[in-house]
Amino acid sequence: MKKIKLNYLLLLATSFLISCNALKTAPYDQFSYQKTTEIKVDAIRLIDKATSLYQDNITEILHLENEIAKIVEYEKYKPNNELTYEMWQILANENKNLLAGFFKRWKEKEKLSPFFVKEAKTQITEAMNLLLQYEGKKETALKNQLLELISKN
Repeated sequence: MKKIKLNYLLLLATSFLISCNALKTAPYDQFSYQKTTEIKVDAIRLIDKATSLYQDNITEILHLENEIAKIVEYEKYKPNNELTYEMWQILANENKNLLAGFFKRWKEKEKLSPFFVKEAKTQITEAMNLLLQYEGKKETALKNQLLELISKN
């Protein structure tokens, strides 16, 4: 009888620990999802303009950079949100090869070649799509893909 009670307690404790571990991912957040979608659409629209002069698009670029700074700050303080926050930090880091890095290069070169724009747009779109998918579903497979992307950047 004591062995059955012990097994039951072990099963209960294991279930509790597993459920606590599952809670370490921030739950779905409508604001994060909506804001990420808005930033993605605005970013892609701006990336398409990078074959023109940077200075001609400065107002839109500065507005988007401000929106990115806001989402980074928002994501920073959500509990159990390290992965999404880290991805936004990479997107916002001008020394990386994603969004802010693209704008830095555009500024330095004044305008970019159509080939470079096309390649960069593909990479940035894929990264933002993965972030949106993860934010929408919070699935382990998407989490692993996001971790892999983060480790490459």
